[in-house]
Amino acid sequence: MLLEVKGLQVHYGGIRAVKGIDLEVAEGELVCMIGANGAGKTSTLKAICRVIASASSTMNYSGKDIRSAAVHDLPRSGLVMVPEGRGIFPQLTVQENLAMGAYARGRGDMASQYERFPRLKERRHQVAGTLSGGEQQMLALGRALMSEPKLLVLDEPSMGLAPMMVAKIFEIVADIARQGVTILLVEQNALLTLELASRGYVMESGEITLAGDAKSLLANPRVREAYLGEGA
Repeated sequence: MLLEVKGLQVHYGGIRAVKGIDLEVAEGELVCMIGANGAGKTSTLKAICRVIASASSTMNYSGKDIRSAAVHDLPRSGLVMVPEGRGIFPQLTVQENLAMGAYARGRGDMASQYERFPRLKERRHQVAGTLSGGEQQMLALGRALMSEPKLLVLDEPSMGLAPMMVAKIFEIVADIARQGVTILLVEQNALLTLELASRGYVMESGEITLAGDAKSLLANPRVREAYLGEGA
């Protein structure tokens, strides 16, 4: 198992945002987590990537205990996160942003990212803060891929994008998965996410309430009513 988490808890003061959840991601899988705003999805990802403090009985990545790992060490081992809001460096150029993605492992194939994202190649000398939302998301993905991740953690990559660009971003994520990168994806677009994923988790109020293969979750009446807008 590439990622194994058991009993994960996240507290903000007296508030339990994540209440002892378990999740697994096997190598080569695209695993998704869906749920409403405030369900604890982003807190889960941040805890796994050591961005915020957490407690758990098990948090193993690639066979190693990462509960006390430093956040800056994880990209060196191939665990890379694209955060909600993209997190690009707005005052740097596109090319400088991509170069930053390679710092952790000391290498990175910029040519392959320009091949994957031709729009970024066209704008490689443009300041990143002037890009459209969709272009910024492409840049965030390209920067993450520069570190050659084993596990790519994506937090709401379609947030704030026009429908046409949402479809494009999902195509890109599917292509990344086909090339063998393991992905843990958090998304509010439940339909596109479950159609893309191999397995999924449904998170509500800090707890995993449903888990299973994506097709089964997509057919579940409870999921269809709560997240796809279908009546009971």
